[in-house]
Amino acid sequence: MENKKALDILKQAILLEKRGYSFYSTVAEQSKDPEIKNIFAIMAEEETTHVKFLSDQFASFDKNHQFLKVNLPDLANEKIAKLVLSEEIKNKISAAGFESAAISAAIDMENRAIAIYSSQAESASDANEKNLYAWLAEWEKTHLKILSDLDNELKERVWFDNKFWPF
Repeated sequence: MENKKALDILKQAILLEKRGYSFYSTVAEQSKDPEIKNIFAIMAEEETTHVKFLSDQFASFDKNHQFLKVNLPDLANEKIAKLVLSEEIKNKISAAGFESAAISAAIDMENRAIAIYSSQAESASDANEKNLYAWLAEWEKTHLKILSDLDNELKERVWFDNKFWPF
């Protein structure tokens, strides 16, 4: 039963990442601005990296009942953070527009992924499984921080523009 549970969790994780890819690539396609398109395209590309890691783990576990030890890439997303949080990008995204709504939906998606991966990392007994899920949770947290920072900046601009401040 433990093997089935691990495979089911991997299937759920793969599906979550594929949905993330679909979401981010759709937003990239529908955005009018090339720079905003690029941001969402990068996020979609990262989701395909997650699918690859999880699919490799699924194949290994299904065949050998073991998680692979993998070389996990560094989480430094400085490039994405600088791109997303630039003043130019913030100025192009309307806080009430399509991209802003997409950012809000993406925040919810990232939160769900973090919860799933963190829970699995805590409950895993296999060291490779624990490392994989902990790494994925941390990677999703970098996405969440970038998206949350951008969302907060957009909200503050709306509040300021509409004089929502009490002073």
